Amino acid sequence: MKTKKVTTVWKKTSWLLMILPLMFTSVEAQKRSLPADTSIVKTDKVMVKGKEISYKVTVGTQPVYGEDGEADAALFYTYYERTDVKNKEKRPIFISFNGGPGAGSLWMHLGYTSPKRLVIDDEGYPVQPYGIQDNPHSIIDVADIVYVNPVNTGFSRILNDGKPEQFFGVNEDLAYLADWIDTFISRNERWRSPKYLIGESYGTPRVSGLAGQLQGRHWMFLNGVILVSPTGLGLNPAGPVPMSSILKVPYYTAAAWYHKQLPSDLQSKDLDELLPMVEDFTLDELLPALSRGGFVEDADKNSIARKLARYIGLSEDFVLDYNLEVPASAFWKELMRDEGYTIGRLDSRYTGIDKTDGGDSYDYPAEYSSWKHSFTPAINHYVQDVLGFKTDLQYYVSGPVRPWNRDGNQTGEMLRKAMAENPYLKVLVQSGYYDGATDYFSAKYTMWNLDPSGKMRDRFKFEGYRSGHMMYLRTEDLATSNEHIREFIKNSLPAEGVPARYK
Repeated sequence: MKTKKVTTVWKKTSWLLMILPLMFTSVEAQKRSLPADTSIVKTDKVMVKGKEISYKVTVGTQPVYGEDGEADAALFYTYYERTDVKNKEKRPIFISFNGGPGAGSLWMHLGYTSPKRLVIDDEGYPVQPYGIQDNPHSIIDVADIVYVNPVNTGFSRILNDGKPEQFFGVNEDLAYLADWIDTFISRNERWRSPKYLIGESYGTPRVSGLAGQLQGRHWMFLNGVILVSPTGLGLNPAGPVPMSSILKVPYYTAAAWYHKQLPSDLQSKDLDELLPMVEDFTLDELLPALSRGGFVEDADKNSIARKLARYIGLSEDFVLDYNLEVPASAFWKELMRDEGYTIGRLDSRYTGIDKTDGGDSYDYPAEYSSWKHSFTPAINHYVQDVLGFKTDLQYYVSGPVRPWNRDGNQTGEMLRKAMAENPYLKVLVQSGYYDGATDYFSAKYTMWNLDPSGKMRDRFKFEGYRSGHMMYLRTEDLATSNEHIREFIKNSLPAEGVPARYK
């Protein structure tokens, strides 16, 4: 009897030992997690410039490896390749980043260059039902494109022993992303291909720094960098710096012109005629006056105030209240206050309504609320329902990446040095006239100051558009801006046999 009892107890214990791993596995499987290394491949076609283009799209994850060789994070990406190309060594590849620094790649992915575009109206406003459609302006006809989500953006996440401080900072970001790109290029056999980086907003210091990081640490040389709605890139010369309210004055004019808030003689001018006048006024009259601070003569101050008020659609008293330097937040609230509207920060074509018309700043950014309205359902539907990448993770449109270490931002200098060392490398700057966050004139100022020597000025190109931060949301500018990219590719591909040298 004793033996039988022991046998029975052992059978029960053995059964428990067998099911416990299954129980733990089941619990573990229910955690929201992302596989470090996986992919799904689909094929599709799109009409671009009247020609049918066949392509395959790979959606998946690729690890970020730590010093111990283990995956410290998984980056979610979407990769489009034209399928009828025989020689990849001549086929350009674009690596696309958005900004934030916590922004997912959905913006340029479903808004700009890919074969798919979200459903919006011709000016960029949401419409229902939400979804995607073919993008007849995609650059897939001339280049392959991979859209990368840095850590804690999109579906990208930290794994295992990874720590936030490894990823969340200007230089930390550059280091791990350059390693990731190196691996991606090797896996996809693209070392011989012409390579391009395109970044939007905070993505512009990211790709500027990556140009230097890839070239300096990985010996990966680029043909081009595209800066969409760029920031100051760490350039802080004496005097007015990029992003200051001084350099926003031409943007103020553009926004006031769009909303018909200018005096009739200025309102009747075309924007292309008006903006150069205001740019000259800003540099040649306003800047010298502001440089004198409180010692500017009253007559000069009043004269400047009258001109400035006319150019930006506000009252002379309002301009004087701010000593000729109107902050952007006050401008967004004041311009259409009498009509009961605020205007957007990233795209001032958009209007919002506040709880009260009083105050010196808006309640919410009208444009960003509109964009999240249309983009969030579109990216989740496309990735999960159409491409089949199923996950319970939330797609981080704007993910948690704080605190972000901004020390040592030398990204503009990294780009300048990369260009100096690589005669092939060219830069295209694209900006919307109605962008009040990374305004177009500050973008020009940044471009002018990237190379103080002027020896590389013929390798920079600026293009402006009658829309905002994401100029591609306006259908007319979507076509034009993608065509500018095609021209940029053509002009940055050297003729066969032409060496990379200065003399």
